[in-house]
Amino acid sequence: MSGQKNSFVILGFVVSVSLMASAVTAMLVFSHCSRRSYDLLNEICKEAAIQEPETKQAISAALKEYTDGNSDGAAIEDVLSEWGYHRADFKDSAFRQNWLFAAIGFLSGTLLFLFTFVCRNRMEARRIRALAEYLEQVNIGKAVILSAAGEDDFSKLEDEIYKTVTSLCQTKDAAVQARNYFAENLSNIAHQIKTPITAISLSVQMMKRDAGSQYLDQVEKQLLRLTHLEEALLVLSRLDSGTLCFQKKEVDVFTLLALAADNLEELFADSGISVDLPELGGMEIAADLDWTMEAVMNVMKNCMEHGNGGTIHCAYAQNLLYTEILIWDHGEGFAKEDIPHLFERFYRGRGAGGGGIGIGLALAKEIIERQNGTIRAYNKPDGGALFEIRFYRR
Repeated sequence: MSGQKNSFVILGFVVSVSLMASAVTAMLVFSHCSRRSYDLLNEICKEAAIQEPETKQAISAALKEYTDGNSDGAAIEDVLSEWGYHRADFKDSAFRQNWLFAAIGFLSGTLLFLFTFVCRNRMEARRIRALAEYLEQVNIGKAVILSAAGEDDFSKLEDEIYKTVTSLCQTKDAAVQARNYFAENLSNIAHQIKTPITAISLSVQMMKRDAGSQYLDQVEKQLLRLTHLEEALLVLSRLDSGTLCFQKKEVDVFTLLALAADNLEELFADSGISVDLPELGGMEIAADLDWTMEAVMNVMKNCMEHGNGGTIHCAYAQNLLYTEILIWDHGEGFAKEDIPHLFERFYRGRGAGGGGIGIGLALAKEIIERQNGTIRAYNKPDGGALFEIRFYRR
């Protein structure tokens, strides 16, 4: 119902009620005036008859002439009744017309009230029908933007319906996107698994011709790669399903970085990498030690693979809002086109090594963000890749 129509309905109710109230008031006023006029005339005639008994006949004749001789009964307590007059005998035609106008006004107000009531019901029925048709369009997937029809009793309902429909559409879009993302992940998984399987198959064929240990090393390497891929996919699936629970405790940042570096000590030694980890004072974060250490290890391994040897540096600091951990190397850094996609699953940048599967940084991002943290990656001005990890205080 539009604002103009709503104003019309309200005006109709006001006018109709005003007419009925005016008509009732006029009837009551006319009745009161008639009763007062009769009582006043009765007192005058009574006093005149007492003071001048000879005027009684003259007064009676005058009253008969005024009322056309209408007399039907007598009352003991008043003179006019003794002479055969009643209140109705003194209601002239103007008085009766006033009563007629009052009755017409009351009837008009009643009709206007009924007309307005019917119009309002029809407008409400039209609004309900419009909302029902909109929901039907939503159910068949052809919903359009619900345009505002003005301020009325249905406006709040209309707003809530639109909010609910919008939320459902967003949920549907998110579900479709998640389904597509899942299908894309399955495709990537199949592609990633196909590579080591092909390598193992070729190595086995070569082993049949030559029993050299070189091919056994290749098989072992590819099996390790498959095992790592299986473990990473299992962790990601638990993260996606929400079944991976983090046991948050107060963890010392230096201890976290030292444990991550110790677990990679063998890999660092084989690659000629060293880790620079200064002790910068006691700082703690609320996190799961094991899983957060896994995330930091993945970041360090990325620096190891792209750092071209040398040293991996670590630093950390704390303020009132968050605790920051920095990890960087002295390699060539990231390609500009790779930076927006570094944390996507199965993404392998331009400088990715042959052994990576593109899932380590994605796993690190999931673990950190599930613990009220963020991770960013960018290039240092003087060269090298820098990872910035922040754990925010709640």
